[in-house]
Amino acid sequence: MSAYRDNRAVSVDAGQEPDRDFYKVMVVDDSTIIRALIRRLLEADPEIKVVATAANGELAITKVARADVDIVILDIEMPVMDGLTALPVILKANPKVKVLMASTLTRRNATISIKALTAGASDYVPKPESTREAHACEEFRRELISKIKALSRPRKFKPKLVSGASPAVQLAPKIALRKPSPFKPEALAIGSSTGGPQALFKVFETLKDTVKIPIFITQHMPPTFTTILAEHIERVCGVECAEGRHKERVALNRIYVAPGEYHMVIDCDDDGSFIRINRDPPENFCRPAVDPMFRSLAKIYGTKILSVVLTGMGQDGADGGKVIVDAGGTCIAQDEASSIVWGMPGAAANAGICSAVLPLDDIAPKIIQLLKGVKA
Repeated sequence: MSAYRDNRAVSVDAGQEPDRDFYKVMVVDDSTIIRALIRRLLEADPEIKVVATAANGELAITKVARADVDIVILDIEMPVMDGLTALPVILKANPKVKVLMASTLTRRNATISIKALTAGASDYVPKPESTREAHACEEFRRELISKIKALSRPRKFKPKLVSGASPAVQLAPKIALRKPSPFKPEALAIGSSTGGPQALFKVFETLKDTVKIPIFITQHMPPTFTTILAEHIERVCGVECAEGRHKERVALNRIYVAPGEYHMVIDCDDDGSFIRINRDPPENFCRPAVDPMFRSLAKIYGTKILSVVLTGMGQDGADGGKVIVDAGGTCIAQDEASSIVWGMPGAAANAGICSAVLPLDDIAPKIIQLLKGVKA
């Protein structure tokens, strides 16, 4: 039955064009069982249609060039052609398509997934270890669907024009900016999610070893992935970077990444500040989450904390960013045009807590400017 359903999916992209109002997905995986599972999970949502499938990267390249597809879910390990090899060719064949890498949570797959993000993949999703576990499949389904909808932005979900108005009239509301703290930052905090690894690498390529204060990062990622992310950041900027450890003392010229499945917060005692790792309930459906990290830093650093909200789904970071600016600190956010998803930075920007909303290329220069005490 699974193989039959899979053959039907292939025939759709070869002949019929699906309703253009659907979120249109191609599933690429060498396992017939996994392809059937993903199809079943996705098509339980009436807004999603699996319009094509492929058993390896080579077949995917052929199909994506002639299919009307919004999202490709791309497995990593496949015969004939693996996902990492196929990725740049898929993007060349269909530059408008977004690619979600799918892999199990092994160190090797985490490393490949992060390489894929730097090569043009929009995001990744961890596959369940066992398809027999209902909870794991439900978590997989929820994450898949939320990322598909955030990334594809099909036509039917674009805001409709007010009757009689032209596109030129439909301007986005102006974002209110506030003055940054008059004090030089003594710590830097960054929150990110979808598209975050790529954005982080870009920021740290520019910062390199120019920032001597402690840097704290919460990126929405599972275990193992955060370990690899920290290693990549260290290679990019030349500054020691690792997952934060419970009760580890905060040091200058060091980058701390929240470990997967744990919130990372900062506390202090008579000897200075230190890290706490906890498994408190998820916030904004996430653990690690940005908000608890931001809140804790506001208590420690007050007017001398600089926070940055980069690309990501949802609104994590906006509430914590407000706590930071209410304490006298500074918040900046990535702009919509350069974000993979303008959920998190958009929430911060629209909350009126930001001192600047900037293209990704301008984020690191702005950080350096604020660290020098230049407020212009």
